[in-house]
Amino acid sequence: MAPEDIKKLRQELGCTARELAGALGIEQETVLAWEHGDLFPTKRFVGMMEELRRKGPEAIPRKKKKQANASPLQVLADPELWRLFRKLLSHPELRSAALKLADAYPDPTDAPPS
Repeated sequence: MAPEDIKKLRQELGCTARELAGALGIEQETVLAWEHGDLFPTKRFVGMMEELRRKGPEAIPRKKKKQANASPLQVLADPELWRLFRKLLSHPELRSAALKLADAYPDPTDAPPS
């Protein structure tokens, strides 16, 4: 796999060198060395990259960026919140466990107005 092929793969997957390296279980510097032609990937990594290409952008694990001070509307727009909410509604034992866990956290409505 040539350096241009690796750059093209990253473009197709819409990922950074760091994200591609994470998906392959290697260091970012190795991916950058491949792209510069300083090193070349082994057959194992070529196969892994071909599999990532086949699976598409969803195959790349991405870290979610923290939303510091997200507004209530932003929080409500988060699909993960609604996924959790559906699970809480469907599973009474999960709801019970979540309530026990929540006891350790303050209720934001109890906080004095700022």
